[in-house]
Amino acid sequence: MSIYDYVVKDNKGENVSLSMYREKVLLIVNTATGCGFTPQYKGLQELYEKYNAQGFEILDFPCNQFAGQAPGSSEQIESFCIGRFGIKFKQFAKIKVNGKEEDPLYTFLKSQAKGVLGNSIKWNFTKFLVDRKGNVVARFAPTVTPDKIEEQIKELLG
Repeated sequence: MSIYDYVVKDNKGENVSLSMYREKVLLIVNTATGCGFTPQYKGLQELYEKYNAQGFEILDFPCNQFAGQAPGSSEQIESFCIGRFGIKFKQFAKIKVNGKEEDPLYTFLKSQAKGVLGNSIKWNFTKFLVDRKGNVVARFAPTVTPDKIEEQIKELLG
């Protein structure tokens, strides 16, 4: 399987095939609106604005698995993110990233790039960088801010 074989739900409940992101550089992030790392939305939006025209996309997957830090409906999460950080990148439905109910996309991502906890996601704002061919090329801990990923994104964009 490749990343392009997965279908996920967007924040409106519609199916989205990741094949629509073929030939794009992707940053896939599990997020939360009430987390100490939530201010990273600002840096994510800055990266998106800077590189989207060159083929860069951010896929935002809210996750309430870590201390209940992504409460609320998809509409509430979207309203918060747009109102507070002006995000314009794609938000998806709230998912689980660990355990028996984890989203199959995250099972795949974790199998491609292990973290300090092996296959487990440690916390919100874990980031996966995917190249234009769909290869997971890097995994970043929540403490790695978006600006620290910029050089790798630029390299992948060519």
